[in-house]
Amino acid sequence: MAALGALVKKLWSVRRFVVLLGAPLALVPVLLSLPPKEGRCLYVILLMALYWCTEALPLAVTALLPIVLFPFLGILPSNKVCSQYFLDTNFLFLSGLIMASAIEEWNLHRRIALRVLMLVGVQPASKDLTEEKEVTSDTLSDLKKEEEYKTNIWKGFLISIPYAASIGGTATLTGTAPNLILLGQLKSYFPECDVVNFGSWFMFAFPLMLIFLLLGWLWISVLYGGINLRGWRTKKSNVRVDAEARAREVIKEDYQKLGPTKFAEQAIFFFFCIFAIMLFSRDPKFIPGWASLFAPGFISDAVTGITIVIILFFFPSQKPSFRWWFDLKAPNTEMQPLLTWRKAQETVPWNIILLLGGGFAMAKGCEESGLSVWIGGRLHPLEGVPPPVAVILITIVIALFTEFASNTATIIIFLPVLAELAIRLKVNPLYLMIPGTIGCSYAFMLPVSTPPNSIAFSSGHLMVKDMARTGLLMNLMGVLLLSLAMNTWAKSIFQLGTFPVWANIHAQNDTSLSTAVENVTLSALNKI
Repeated sequence: MAALGALVKKLWSVRRFVVLLGAPLALVPVLLSLPPKEGRCLYVILLMALYWCTEALPLAVTALLPIVLFPFLGILPSNKVCSQYFLDTNFLFLSGLIMASAIEEWNLHRRIALRVLMLVGVQPASKDLTEEKEVTSDTLSDLKKEEEYKTNIWKGFLISIPYAASIGGTATLTGTAPNLILLGQLKSYFPECDVVNFGSWFMFAFPLMLIFLLLGWLWISVLYGGINLRGWRTKKSNVRVDAEARAREVIKEDYQKLGPTKFAEQAIFFFFCIFAIMLFSRDPKFIPGWASLFAPGFISDAVTGITIVIILFFFPSQKPSFRWWFDLKAPNTEMQPLLTWRKAQETVPWNIILLLGGGFAMAKGCEESGLSVWIGGRLHPLEGVPPPVAVILITIVIALFTEFASNTATIIIFLPVLAELAIRLKVNPLYLMIPGTIGCSYAFMLPVSTPPNSIAFSSGHLMVKDMARTGLLMNLMGVLLLSLAMNTWAKSIFQLGTFPVWANIHAQNDTSLSTAVENVTLSALNKI
């Protein structure tokens, strides 16, 4: 028995190598059971999915596999694969990351966060927040209750941070990687689709985010004692009043340490506002945007974002002075820009860009190989499912799947299937693809579900059961709210009530391709 235990431990220590070498061999039957080109493409997709789920290779390295495997297996030529890694969607995401680096460089995020805490208050607060070591209480019972309250409040604070990050990221296209993957795959599958952009997405997702944040706040506050219905009638203990007063002082002191607002902070805030306004107003759909002043199709959100961030690399971080030109004794120091390229290199997560590119390459391979058509042909049993029911089922399945796997990998795998399912159901593809995309961010039950969950769990103050019991209702609320949004205000924003022309063209192309594949297969069988 001891030998078996030792063997299991050794296998666990080399599990990544086992998956790395064993997965390609285990998936060989896929190559033999499907039509040649579709089988080879599905082989690559399943291999990447296994590597992503098990992290046998770093996520970004796995995303590079199509560059090697697609040309060698005859799925796509190298020039078509490599071009997917630098689509305009990648540059839109890159512009958001660079803007975030500039905000972080000058501590603008910290100033805003502390200012918000000063405005909204610190209730409830605990002695931990005020670095108090001793607690005075009249009775041991009161002391025990206060300690329990303090522990619950601390858990509520910790668990609310990753949940808010996951929910808040859905509000904008650049907020989370799955949103951008949806945009990129829409451009690949449905090139004529132009209804999803920064402005239209914000109009749809921002109200959903606000409602979900409010309900999530209520649920966490009730669960962890931040809101106690009986507490409204009782007077606060002296311990709690003192803790809240000291917490306010700590926050005020940290804010004062930042000093007066610098010119660089003002400039970054100004450019951030211009960045957001230009993205929202480029093509808001309900009125002509400023992009209508240029040739159709020439200006995208990526052009807007990169235009603004380029300015950050030469705009001065110190207030310009005309007196300097006439003061011969003034120091001739080189002007420091708001953001240097070295800082951008250090802070921008470049691996995410590769991960996005891998997803777009995978989608292109599905389209060119005919795998998406083959998958669509296997979805006949789902054609009788009412679309509203399909939305709920899709959100539940993807939300559960992404509890155990990367949300980026999950949406890369599911989006081609959802696109084909929508065409089979004769509904707007966005009606299924948008819930699938947002559902990837609604993973709240496990520490491994999202990076924010993992960071909060690593603090050591949360247990798996804390996240599970809190996240179960959060998942349920997310599914129901998303279904409500898709069947109400999203219908008018994205014209979900009709089967669009751009999807009909794709469906016709798929039909002709499917017929061609069937003819090739039949002719091959006749020869045999």
